[in-house]
Amino acid sequence: MDKSAILHIPLSKYAFANTEKEMTIRLRAKKKDLTSCILYYADRACNHTPIDFTSIPMKVIAEDEMFEYYEATFETPYVRVCYYFELWQNDKWTYYYADQFTNKLADIKVNNSVIEGRSEYYQYPYILREEVVDVPEWFKNAVVYNIFPDSFASDERILLCETPEIEIDGKKHKRRLGGTIKGIMSNLDYIKELGFDCIYLNPIFSAGEYHKYDILDYYHIDPCLGTDEEFRELVNEIHNRDMHIIIDGVFNHCSWEFFAFEDVVCNGLNSKYKDWFYELKYPVIKPDNSTDTPNYACFAYERKMPKLNTSNKEVQEYFEKVCRYWIREFKIDGWRLDVANEIDRNFWRGFRKAAKEEDPNIVLIGEVWENSETWLRGDAFDSTMNYDFRKHCRDYFALNIEDAITFSWNINQMRLRYPTNISDSQLNLLDSHDVPRFLSLCKDDVDKWKLAFIFLMLAPGVPSMFYGDEKGISGITENEYRSPMVWEESNTTMKQFVKKIISIRKEYVDYRSNYEQYVSENNSQLFTFARSNQKLKILIYMNVSNEKVKVELPSDEMLILGERIENGGIQSWGYCIYLMETGTILA
Repeated sequence: MDKSAILHIPLSKYAFANTEKEMTIRLRAKKKDLTSCILYYADRACNHTPIDFTSIPMKVIAEDEMFEYYEATFETPYVRVCYYFELWQNDKWTYYYADQFTNKLADIKVNNSVIEGRSEYYQYPYILREEVVDVPEWFKNAVVYNIFPDSFASDERILLCETPEIEIDGKKHKRRLGGTIKGIMSNLDYIKELGFDCIYLNPIFSAGEYHKYDILDYYHIDPCLGTDEEFRELVNEIHNRDMHIIIDGVFNHCSWEFFAFEDVVCNGLNSKYKDWFYELKYPVIKPDNSTDTPNYACFAYERKMPKLNTSNKEVQEYFEKVCRYWIREFKIDGWRLDVANEIDRNFWRGFRKAAKEEDPNIVLIGEVWENSETWLRGDAFDSTMNYDFRKHCRDYFALNIEDAITFSWNINQMRLRYPTNISDSQLNLLDSHDVPRFLSLCKDDVDKWKLAFIFLMLAPGVPSMFYGDEKGISGITENEYRSPMVWEESNTTMKQFVKKIISIRKEYVDYRSNYEQYVSENNSQLFTFARSNQKLKILIYMNVSNEKVKVELPSDEMLILGERIENGGIQSWGYCIYLMETGTILA
């Protein structure tokens, strides 16, 4: 038994409460090393000695290159839990608790008396209702359509730019393509008919540049996009369609024309806002040349976007009021939070408290590109943008530099980073306003894109699609991947495919559906996965290669969708989706 590979961490992704009455316990072991793993748990506050333990056989639920992961999810009548493991390798065994291997339990007998040892086992001290990390249920079942407002529409099925900029009170507001709030509102039925039930808008507040990430005024809609009342109407129309809306919150930085920064430039050390910003050197000077380094901290050295000091209490209070305002006055359903991991954690604790007080069902999504474990513990975000999902799909489906086995390992590692409630609520994506279009990474190969989209929509997590993917928009550079929405209906193949896959998700999959994946060393480019509940299972086969793969498929009567299928296998970049009763045994 390779004891160095055994890992369990209490009160972490290895031990968490799903509800007040349900727990999940995990243990890591070297792959193919253990023959059995048994969990024993008990009431750590029971009133007799020795305490009574209940045993649960643990199952291997995932593996990666080096390890396999055992898991037990169980209902518990206890709010205070202690537990230990019994590990077997053929006829050899050991207990494992307190990070130690032993053949003895913790109780000690002295003179026929038992000295209690329950405190020496692993502990879940108390399942506190407030500390059960969960996400609003509506979001866990959402299908998100991400709109870059300037690029989408100015009216129904149209995008026109009337003027490149508007000047109000001496401040210029730029547009590039001319999309508006009214344009989004005019095309809600188009989005709804595709199957999406949540819209995420990139920034819409008053700002200078067309992208609206340099905010001038956090209390008003940018005039290039529309008016506050038009946005209110948009939210109402979205809600009338049983949809939700998430907006972008940019609080790491602001415009250099934001009132507080202008005051600092004007008044220097005498400004009452001098502590609102980072690394100011006086006099604070706005560089005229974009290549000059400013004497204040910025977002990514962008001189027009000075970095806010989010550790400052006044800054925190200001943006907590902004948070409350848009929830209370406009009834938004969520915030996507820009550059979230560069902002003070106490800022987010206060922001979360304000948001949840206004609406407990508000969702908070952090822009964190890497492992987000420390941000998803119930005191900051409900979810994060899952760029690792995109990375793994890119390497497997688009670039084809991984095989199915490596892809499955990577997906398992990604899923097991977090407690189940959080993992099932990650915002999965293939592309966004910050990265090249996935279709371009596929070198415009629609068949490759389709396989990735199937996985996006049917894998665990909340799927998000960037506007226009359904119309085949491509692009590598920023202006390209923020291209104008294609409103012509010359080719509806991808659009109809998107609509069909979303309908399959909505009919057969929700966040409670089990996820399983199957790969074989003998067929390393065939990736198969399943989603199931107590009654039904959908089984998806995908040939991620340039060659035909041989595989024995279920009967045609079970097929609900497929392409490039033939007797005895699946042609290159083909797929098939089958519906069957859970427990069906395949030949």
